[in-house]
Amino acid sequence: MRPVILTQTDTTVGFLSQDATRLYEIKSRKKSKPFIKVYSNFETFLACGNRVPLSQKNRIRRSKKTTFIVKNRAFRVAKNLLSSTILQNSTWHFSTSANESNKEFDREFCENKADIIIEDKNGLQESVSSSLIKMNNVKRKKIR
Repeated sequence: MRPVILTQTDTTVGFLSQDATRLYEIKSRKKSKPFIKVYSNFETFLACGNRVPLSQKNRIRRSKKTTFIVKNRAFRVAKNLLSSTILQNSTWHFSTSANESNKEFDREFCENKADIIIEDKNGLQESVSSSLIKMNNVKRKKIR
């Protein structure tokens, strides 16, 4: 069983884990709605066997706070600002906002559900989620 980590992500407070089943249970979320997969860098993303349209590679590599959907798979390349060895040693995590589905951030709820809490001197701050762009070889569509 993989741990669930509560931390400040590049966008908002989030749960990170390599165990999607645990995240579905915590969030009381329908299994038909997949999680975003966050990679530590673009090279790791490609090394995991992922492919993106050649015309979009630079856009993805240079993006900040943006989630992409390519072939119905949501992913984000996000350099983690925290110097946690737990996060540095993993190449990817499933990511979701730290709350129950369709509810506001509740620190007590999140702390009870997380196995590991990583927090820096700034604490945990809820903020705007990432932009969401669906793309293919020809077009891009901003969803959020």
